[in-house]
Amino acid sequence: MKKFLILIVVGSFFPTLQAQETTPEDALRYAVENLTGSARFRGMGGAFGAIGGDLSAINQNPAGSIFFVNNFATFTGSSYNTKNTSRYFGTTRNNNDNSFDLNQAGVVFVFKDNNPKNDWKKITLALNYENNNNFDNNIYSAGINPYNSIDKYFLRFANGLPQEGGITLQTLENGFFENLNFIDQQAYLGYQAYMFNPVSNTPQNTTYVTNVPTNSNYYQDNYTLSTGYDGKFTANFATAYKDKLFLGINLNYHFTDIVKTTSVFESYNTIDTTTGLQSVQFDTETHTFGNGFSFNLGAIAKATESLRVGLAYQSPTWYRLVDEQRQAIFVNCPDCSTNNPINFNPGVTMIYQPYTIQTPGKWTGSVVYLFGKRALLSADVSTKDYSNTKFRPQNDYTGLNSFMSNALHDAIEVRLGGEYKYKEFSFRAGYRFDESPYKVDQTFGDLTGYSGGLGYTFGDSRIDLAYSYEHRNFNHTFLSSGLTDPARVSRYNNNVTVSYSMNF
Repeated sequence: MKKFLILIVVGSFFPTLQAQETTPEDALRYAVENLTGSARFRGMGGAFGAIGGDLSAINQNPAGSIFFVNNFATFTGSSYNTKNTSRYFGTTRNNNDNSFDLNQAGVVFVFKDNNPKNDWKKITLALNYENNNNFDNNIYSAGINPYNSIDKYFLRFANGLPQEGGITLQTLENGFFENLNFIDQQAYLGYQAYMFNPVSNTPQNTTYVTNVPTNSNYYQDNYTLSTGYDGKFTANFATAYKDKLFLGINLNYHFTDIVKTTSVFESYNTIDTTTGLQSVQFDTETHTFGNGFSFNLGAIAKATESLRVGLAYQSPTWYRLVDEQRQAIFVNCPDCSTNNPINFNPGVTMIYQPYTIQTPGKWTGSVVYLFGKRALLSADVSTKDYSNTKFRPQNDYTGLNSFMSNALHDAIEVRLGGEYKYKEFSFRAGYRFDESPYKVDQTFGDLTGYSGGLGYTFGDSRIDLAYSYEHRNFNHTFLSSGLTDPARVSRYNNNVTVSYSMNF
């Protein structure tokens, strides 16, 4: 009978040198931008690169703050509704998530110089907070997998890759979870769950075979819950030269905090319900937090009184992140242990060494045509080379960085927006297309979005309302390796945003 350990180090912290398995999606959640910001900005699809005059517009082009006439402040709240439709081996499941967030707050100060001999007539200073990403979301997938079991995940670590070698039986029998690196921990969990057996019962054995029924269709379900945010605080400076050329710069401080919980369940269609493995549930909770830095440069020029063009550069964002992880496994195996069902919960939070993610930079070209003070049409086109996404230290992520360099590409984003004013009312509409970061977009598809909005002006203040819709398809795998048969998920975002703005 193999040893079954119950660790009671609840709440203890044990560092380890080797981080958990990392995937491209861990970087893309920061690299792929969502449409956020004020209601006016979102109502026009974020096509503000040459318009300015909105605190969220400085994210597209920092020169945009120069178009404020007076000191100005905006506060924004948003309601988020996310629907995920997951399809896994012919079975469809739906999940909805609703949340509310005070996602934007900012202020701009306007300083004018009336000296006719000074060509630099105006400067603006702005401070703005925005929630770049709301990570509140849940996905539920279920179906019968005729090919692969969860055992492949644990066997991948137990037997190792050719360059790694397998884990010794001595380690699995006598090791303590908190003292092992990540690879050994995953093999250890699988061993405690009776997912595999050693080929030889010698201490130095490093080869293992599955204990899972091989003639079974595997019922599997997965529940993934995430909560958290990626926020950004921006300090902006802009100036105007002869009311023809407008220049701006942003310095951005990023901060993020995400908790992701996954639960993978598998059961076996066996005739004998009194012996052998009946089911297994594998739970993982990962807490990721940290901060980052980026900057923006931008210019807007008046081609005519009605036509403006803009060009902006967004630098990479350099994030420094830390991961904390807890894991547990639960098994129903009547003849494996006297303590059935088996609940193996080490009660240990592993704290991994910090690492860095570098997101790609972005170039944006913009144009807007003004129909007097009554209406406008605007277009932004951005390019972002996702193949420049990097994990660091470089030596620890050579394979992953090489994969992203080859699999990702230079993607295009298009934003279109329009606004029409009638007395105190403003009517807005927008469109957004965001190309997949992947050369082959099956893994993470293109995004299409539509938006509309309404504004009403009360003299020195204004209230704005916007509705935005977005859709994207992507593959969702239950585990990072081994069991990688993907569920195909269609995500639909329906968001309502309200902003209050005022001159002061």
